[in-house]
Amino acid sequence: MGPGNDTQISEFLLLGFSEKPELQPLLFGLFLSMYLITVLGNLLLILTVSSDSHLHTPMYFFLANLSLVDICVTSTTVPKMLWNIQTQSKAVTYEGCLSQIFFFVVFGCLDNLLLSVMAYDRFVAICHPLHYMVIMNPWLCGLLVLVSWIISVLNSSLQSSMLLRLSFCTEVEIPHFFCELNQIIQLACSDPFLNDMLMYFLIVLLGGGPLAGILYSYSKIVSSILGISTAQGKYKAFSTCASHLSVVSLFYCTSLGVYLSSAATQSSQQVQWPQ
Repeated sequence: MGPGNDTQISEFLLLGFSEKPELQPLLFGLFLSMYLITVLGNLLLILTVSSDSHLHTPMYFFLANLSLVDICVTSTTVPKMLWNIQTQSKAVTYEGCLSQIFFFVVFGCLDNLLLSVMAYDRFVAICHPLHYMVIMNPWLCGLLVLVSWIISVLNSSLQSSMLLRLSFCTEVEIPHFFCELNQIIQLACSDPFLNDMLMYFLIVLLGGGPLAGILYSYSKIVSSILGISTAQGKYKAFSTCASHLSVVSLFYCTSLGVYLSSAATQSSQQVQWPQ
């Protein structure tokens, strides 16, 4: 960052994807359509699971919770971006930015934890099919979701509260369409060392831990599937994991894309505003 007044600011500026006026209607229509499809699709899945007694199984219970979290995480960022495009405003208040970070971290972490819980569910279903309903009983399923919520809220509360110790320059531009934690930390005028250390530690713990659990579960699942003698049996076992695998791939590819775009933006900022 270049030199600036070390003070408590009242708002940030979200630069979004493009400043070209002719692209704003296209971006608005594109993201509004994607948002509506996401919300309506997930709501339809939740209603289907809740209304059909045949779908009252652990797998669909976790899937319905994941759909709810997907609605929440998109609703945390996209409506504000659409509002800014429509009103041609880039401003977001300091309190609004912190609130957006809090909820985005909560639901992002919860997404990750639920995916690992679903991987464990598939592991039990394929590797221990005779004991599946005994192990994955309603009490355990509810407990796993509750613990995931508690961990996510505590994680977000800790990281959001740590942001309060930072001070910012009088003019802060965020090269993104929402308030992203790493971007905010790097834009601080005060020393962000503790925030950086905490953020990376929790990313390794709450990001790497569930990912390791998913990889371990699927290593056991693959080993179990390879032990099935018939091709039809192998296909049936794999088909029960296909939807979860696709969601896992989408989640981690999206997370990697957000991280890489954030890192690229920070590099360009350092070139433009040398220390």
